[in-house]
Amino acid sequence: MATIADNSLILIDGSSYLYRAFHAYPESMNNGNIQTNAVYGVVNMLRSMMKQFSSERIAVVFDAKGKTFRDEMYADYKANRPSMPQELRDQIEPLHNIIRAMGLPLICVPGVEADDVIGTLASQASKQGMPVLISTGDKDMAQLVDDNVTLINTMTNVVMDRQGVIDKFELPPELIIDYLALMGDKVDNIPGVPGVGNKTAVALLQGLGNLESIYQNLDKIADLSFRGSKTMAKKLEENRENAELSYQLATIKLDVELDCQPTDLCKAEPNKDELMKLFGELTFKSWLNELLEGGDGKIAAVDGLAQVKAEQRADNTATKSATTADALEVDMSPANIDRSQYEIIFDKETFNVWLEKLKQSDVFAFDTETDSLNYMEANLVGLSFAIEEGVAAYVPVAHDYLDAPQQLDRAWVLEQLKPILEDEAQAKVGQNLKYDASVLARYNIDMQGIKFDTMLASYVFNSVGGKHDMDSLAFRFLQHNCISFESLAGKGKNQLTFNQIDINEAGPYAAEDADVTLRLHNRLQAALEQDAGLKSIYQEIEVPLVPVLSRIERTGVMIDDMLLNAQSKELEARLEELKAKAFDIAEQEFNLNSPKQLQAILFEKMGLPVVKKTASGAPSTNEEVLQELALDYPLPKLILENRSLAKLKSTYTDKLPKMINPQTGRVHTSYHQAVTATGRLSSTDPNLQNIPIRNEEGRRIRQAFVAPHGWKILAVDYSQIELRIMAHLSGDKALVEAFAQGKDIHAATAAEVMGCSIEQVTSEQRRRAKAVNFGLIYGMSAFGLAKQLGIPRGEAQQYMDVYFERYPGVMQYMEDTRSQATQQGYVETLFGRRLHLPEIKSSNGMRRKGAERAAINAPMQGTAADIIKKAMLLVDEWIQAEGNGEVKLLMQVHDELVFEVKESELERIERKIQSLMESAAELNVPLVAEFGHGDNWDQAH
Repeated sequence: MATIADNSLILIDGSSYLYRAFHAYPESMNNGNIQTNAVYGVVNMLRSMMKQFSSERIAVVFDAKGKTFRDEMYADYKANRPSMPQELRDQIEPLHNIIRAMGLPLICVPGVEADDVIGTLASQASKQGMPVLISTGDKDMAQLVDDNVTLINTMTNVVMDRQGVIDKFELPPELIIDYLALMGDKVDNIPGVPGVGNKTAVALLQGLGNLESIYQNLDKIADLSFRGSKTMAKKLEENRENAELSYQLATIKLDVELDCQPTDLCKAEPNKDELMKLFGELTFKSWLNELLEGGDGKIAAVDGLAQVKAEQRADNTATKSATTADALEVDMSPANIDRSQYEIIFDKETFNVWLEKLKQSDVFAFDTETDSLNYMEANLVGLSFAIEEGVAAYVPVAHDYLDAPQQLDRAWVLEQLKPILEDEAQAKVGQNLKYDASVLARYNIDMQGIKFDTMLASYVFNSVGGKHDMDSLAFRFLQHNCISFESLAGKGKNQLTFNQIDINEAGPYAAEDADVTLRLHNRLQAALEQDAGLKSIYQEIEVPLVPVLSRIERTGVMIDDMLLNAQSKELEARLEELKAKAFDIAEQEFNLNSPKQLQAILFEKMGLPVVKKTASGAPSTNEEVLQELALDYPLPKLILENRSLAKLKSTYTDKLPKMINPQTGRVHTSYHQAVTATGRLSSTDPNLQNIPIRNEEGRRIRQAFVAPHGWKILAVDYSQIELRIMAHLSGDKALVEAFAQGKDIHAATAAEVMGCSIEQVTSEQRRRAKAVNFGLIYGMSAFGLAKQLGIPRGEAQQYMDVYFERYPGVMQYMEDTRSQATQQGYVETLFGRRLHLPEIKSSNGMRRKGAERAAINAPMQGTAADIIKKAMLLVDEWIQAEGNGEVKLLMQVHDELVFEVKESELERIERKIQSLMESAAELNVPLVAEFGHGDNWDQAH
């Protein structure tokens, strides 16, 4: 760990702070309805920095307005970056004023970037033997590190000296420019060398030295052992000009002409009167009160995001932030965590003492440490507990590195814990307890008493308020930086598994996990108690779903690998055919996956119309553009088909057979509860949600999901659930009546709009009505409808106008929802789940309109998500009580549940499951579940 000298020159990358604060801190407004989150965030980070490091030598450096010498060197430099949002631009001047009033030197130099100013000052100071600390999140700054210059990432608190650079990049600081030149930078639009990623760049530089040396030894590259080494020399030669340009662009300038020297950069006394004026204008009430109550204006750290909350509550007239518009209050004061108080348990006597403590606890935090993230393969390495804040322990049971100390026997420990872990009355809290439950199941422990999960509490509290992993939650709610796993285990291919980590280091890390989890639980649970709807979503849906999902994942689904292998070969042949056809049309060979080559073929050689341009001004070849061009031209259509089939092959037909677990003979996905904004589950490894069903190739993949002999696949799917929810939420009389009478809703809509009977509706009229019905759910405009139906915009608008005349309740619902969303910053599902809309008040019209569309759709999609989850709970409860091993819940995909059912019991079970699913919610229209069965998923659906 690098040490920081007290007299260090602290150089703060203000531009880096600015963007991070703008995106990390919730939106907040002053009385003049001006956004202030970036100002607040930067000032708070500066205050925290001053508390952490007491040096009087400091400067805050910002990018100046206008172009720099790099723009002159390369016209497309940073061309991909979007322009600065006006909401952020408006905050720059007040921020600069506050920094100056705080007595901090502020530097902006036209024609160069903040990096160059920092580099020049750091270089000058280092040559004078002055220690330098650069506060930034920019990886490019690693090139500045030397014996006197150190980096700190304020958000993560990671300090990086020379060895730290080597640990992170596997290269010393003097090779970082070469590294950046080879890789390029998409954010800054630095080209680099195509095909060179992190691993390749490191291999080249480790093997041959710097960029110049690499180009002097191109003939030796083939001897290096990395993927693609045989063809890399040619790529480098072809892109030498780009590499050399990238080197120049990535090099931080060390000779900027400045009006000051490092020794001139010292803090001055804060201007208290000016700070009071500025804090008052920006409605930073706690900081203002700090000064009014006789504070001397000295810089002191405050409670980060908690301060934002406090100020928003204090200012009743301020416009509420969209991301904090809820009235819920969370205690966000800093947690004083003392890791030295944690215990590591090596003997039975101490373990038994802790066992009694656990038995006496109303609730305890629990966490497992394992040697894998794969719940089907993970071996238990240790367990940690916390019974109250600050009182935590780690029990190592399987650390097996050389000279590892004697540990308690894993089987004995689990035998002692089994009664407690399986006790439904003993409340447990964890972070992502589904994983821990699955790990324990491998040791024949059926974990019960899962009452709380901090990941899910944060997710229910605000699904779009940031990440829900423990490190992020600890920083957001406790103002605490947890020990990172990488700091113990390293990273990359040489990363250690937990069983290889020294117990003396593993103990505090693991115990901290339990301690932090308990602290987070205490705060988030108190917040959720303030809202009955959110509390119900958390305690009656999300947490009870944890063991259900764990069972589904561990059950897995059978896959016919031979069928998939055959399909892979067919797809490969089809892809070759498509490639040959594309070459014939283009009259040359080219890389179908290269946007640059595709641009040249489509727009330069063939002269197709340019539909849309990228940020750099080049013709776009994204899917939307190709779809439009495919209506009139054969090559874009071939390219789209090629992309679709290639994705199916790589994602499913090639990959699924390799994912079959050798012990179970099944594929086991992972379901995620805390990812989507609306409450829907997502799945990975494999992703079961995205297997296409509208084309033959996608349906054939579903044919590979099979039932064992004597069993059938049963699929039960909610019929038009989101349209039914629209009818319920809007209360529109005609829409409700159509569903109540069991009419074909799309034909009924067409009949209403066309003024005819259902019997007279044509297939084309029904198609248009279907597009309107589903389009409205997603807030589709007349322009979008016209594009989808291929009709003039005026005709589409007329169609929608007539629709709203026939269904006035739908129009009223949409208007009321937009208004409610704008007023309070969120909408709700039927069951009380809150769906926050951070962009609903954005001054950017496109973002605001997008948020308004989301506001209309989110209650329907979110309610559908709640209903399918409630259905899963009902079905699982019945399966556990009365299933008799004759039915297994295998998958949840959108509005569908998929089962494996013993063939002899099929008729009874499918009717029972249909009944349970239809009872999951009471709407003012029928909730209909439809079922099908077969030997495979495709037949059943």
